[in-house]
Formats: sequence, structure tokens, C-alpha cells
Amino acid sequence: MDLLPVSFLILIITPLLLLFFLYIYTQQKKNKYHPIGGTVLNMLINFKMLHHYMADLAAKYKTFRMLNPFQGEIYTTDPAIVEYILKTNFENYGKGTFTHTLLEDFLGDGIFTVDGHQWREQRKLASHEFSTKVLRDFSGLTFRKNAVKVGNIFLEAANCNQTVDINDIFMKATADSIFKVAFGVELDNLSGSNKEGVNFSRAFDDSNELTYRRLVDLFWKIKKYLNIGAEAELRKNIKVVDAFVYKVIKTKTKQMQKPQDDFLPKKEDILSRFMQITDRDPKYFRDIILNFVLAGKDPIATTLTWFLYILCKHPEIQDKIDQDIKEAMNMTEDITTVTDFEALLSEDMLEKMHYLHAALAEIIRLYPALPLDPKICFSDDVLPDGCIVKKGDMIAYLPYAMGRMKFIWGEDALDYKPERWLDNNGCFRSESPFKFTAFQAGPRTCLGREFAYRQMKIFSAILLGCFTFKLSNENKVPRYRTTINIQHDGPLDIYVFPRSGLHHNP
Repeated sequence: MDLLPVSFLILIITPLLLLFFLYIYTQQKKNKYHPIGGTVLNMLINFKMLHHYMADLAAKYKTFRMLNPFQGEIYTTDPAIVEYILKTNFENYGKGTFTHTLLEDFLGDGIFTVDGHQWREQRKLASHEFSTKVLRDFSGLTFRKNAVKVGNIFLEAANCNQTVDINDIFMKATADSIFKVAFGVELDNLSGSNKEGVNFSRAFDDSNELTYRRLVDLFWKIKKYLNIGAEAELRKNIKVVDAFVYKVIKTKTKQMQKPQDDFLPKKEDILSRFMQITDRDPKYFRDIILNFVLAGKDPIATTLTWFLYILCKHPEIQDKIDQDIKEAMNMTEDITTVTDFEALLSEDMLEKMHYLHAALAEIIRLYPALPLDPKICFSDDVLPDGCIVKKGDMIAYLPYAMGRMKFIWGEDALDYKPERWLDNNGCFRSESPFKFTAFQAGPRTCLGREFAYRQMKIFSAILLGCFTFKLSNENKVPRYRTTINIQHDGPLDIYVFPRSGLHHNP
């Protein structure tokens, strides 16, 4: 069972909660604290729709507390507080042992779980790799190849008048892309020919969700010790993940030991390049690469899925994006194949697609890949609003809720409006990272931001330049999986229609 016996829980928790609420009341009288929004039990009850629940609370209070008998928890949508914890007083807020313990089984000592020297070392290595032309060129070719594969799947469905599940397709395509870029491995999820790869992807996604559940499950450590419920499930999934990853690392290590000339063509992927820079044990590389997979697979797939869903709701914006793409590419004739269209697309053309960039930024505002980002306070502090935060307290900012706050984005905050990102000349205009928090800010600003935009623009330009899309069920309300990254829950079926002149590749 996933839940301990109710009678046992009541017996243990009731007196503790009474003492805890008495303590909170006395502290509230003495010091200035944020208002109470609810308890961690409320978060568990609302876990399936957690980010909606937190956004509703944020509409009442910019910053609020959720009562937890074991730890102080503060949640904020206030850009001033976000700037304070991510930049102004950066050294006092980090992952801490709380976050590391939550994520360690899944992500180990990767860049998303560590602070201090470990974080600085990995960030320095990653920063160098993201700036290299080799990785940029290699990743670009990989993204284009997989976008064409998706385009041909769409075209086949269109020719047969069948729907396609874009959530499934994008999750497979981005998994293929990040594994090629990160490991140099052909995962081939899109064709389903690599059973090990398919099993890995499924286990990785389930591990993601089960790990995130720990945030609101007060008894996860007991379940882990007893190996029951969600923790037993998580352990099984991580075994599948580890078996696949360590096999890849072992194979790559053997390749690296070959003569230089033999291995030269294979040094483009991130794992190979990391292995050239530093000599570490397999666990070190396992942790680094899984963090890259988390950053490069789900966020891109999720964004593209929500993007096409919203565009189906706004066909006029689909047409505007198509016009933006065709103008940037200076296209005067009908396209013939997806491959031919991709061949015409240059890096300079992608840079000129300001409306497409704005449309992507707008979907990220409403559906940020990381909907909730917790930090731990390392020493007692006073936030910009005058409220106290204690050593060991968790303070989390809420990108999902922030994208829906009228005090940040105006009365039309809930509307999908790419124009809010364009200046008077129609050029893309960025916003403060403490207001648009999807890529973090300060010293921990996402290194892969431009990398992510580039992949999304390549996929979007090719697919929206070749097709139009329509929901198979206009009345269906999409839901998300409450995971570290906000994945779409279940299939999202759409109809695909080729633009003029398009036919299947010979």
C-alpha cells in the first residue's frame, strides 16, 4: 500500500500538529511572517492539480506559507523576493541537504542537486561545452533530422486522415535528440525499434513523477526504508535507468580507449567531451548526463505539446507564425517535401523569426517546464517584504503561478498573446528574468536557454511551415502530470493537414 494505516497516522500526527500550531501561533505574535495559505496535507490532497492549487493561493497572497510540522515552507510569486534569493543574496539560498536528499536517488550529485564546489565545477564544464561550435553544429543537425522524422510521421497520418498523439511523438523525438547529443546514442524511440531505449524512457518518466511526490509526502523516508508503495516503485524504475546508462558509459569508455583516429568522428556528444576533459568514475558521468537528459528531454517535449495545443485553439496565430516563417525564409514557391523544406532553413533565417520566438516565449510563460523551484535558506534572513525566513526553511518561487499573476502581466495575464513580447518594430523583446522565471536567474541562470529555444524553433519552423493542425476533440481539457517538469498527462490527439504542394519524401 502507498498509504500507512489511517488510524496509525492519526495517532501519531494529531498531538504533533496541536503542538505545532500552538508554536506557530506564538511565533506569529512575536515576529512578522507571511500569511498561512494551508498545510502540506492540502498540497498532498491537491497533488494531481498542485500548480493550479498554488496559483489560486498566489492570487490571494503574493507570498505565503504552507504549514509543515518538520520544516518551514514559503512560496512566492513576488519578483522582488525572487531577485533577492536568486541574485542579491544568492549565497544564502541553495539546494541544501533537503533538496539533495529528495533528488539524490534519481539525479545523484548532478548540477540540479548540488551547491558549492560541486556545482561550480559542473557549471564551468557545462558552460564551456554549450559555447562550443562543435556541440552547436552537432545538436543542430540532430534536431533537424528528428524534426524531419516527425514531419514525415505527421504527413503519413494526414494522408491516411488519422490523428496523431503529439504528446507521445514529442516525448519520443526529444528523447532521441537529447540521447544523441548527450550520449552519442541512437535511442530511436520514434520508431520503437530500440526496446531498451523505450524501457529507459518509460522508467525515466516514472522516476521523475515518483521523485517529485516526495515533496509533499511526509512519510517517503519510511516507505523507502520499508521498500513499500511509491518508493518501491521508484527503486525498480531507477534500476532500469541505471542499467541502461551504465551500459552506455561502459561502451563509451571502451570507445575512448581506441586510437585517436578511430574515435575522432564520435567526439561530438557531451559524454565523450566530458570524458576527454576529466577522468572520473562512472557514477560521476551517470549523474551529469541524467541531469542533462532531464533538462533536454521533457521541457522541450512539454513546451512543443502545449504549443501545438494552444495554436489549435488559435488558428489565426498559426497563420501568423507560418507567415513569419515564410517571410524569414523568403519563400516564393510551394514546398514539396519536409526534407526539402528543412534544407532551405538556415541559422540566419531562424534568427529572423521574431513572431515565432515570441509565440514560444508566451507558451513558456503559461506552461513553464519547471513550475516550482525550491531553495533552502542557509542562515536566518529578512526578505525584501520585511518577513522573516529561518535557517533551514524552504522558500520556493512559482514560475507556473507567476505566469498567471495579473499584478505581474496585467489583466490579460491568462490570455495567450505573443504580441506582448514584441516591440513597436515587431522585434522580440525579452523580459526581466525575475518576472519571467522559466529559465531561473542570477548565477544559476539556465545554461541551455538558447540551446532550448534553438531546438524548439527548428522543430516549430519545420512543422508549422509544412502543416496546419486541429484538435481531434475541441472540448477536451488537457491535464498535466505533477512531475519535476510539467508534462502533459496522457495522449493529445490532433489532425494534421499538409500545406500546399507537400507530399511524402520519395
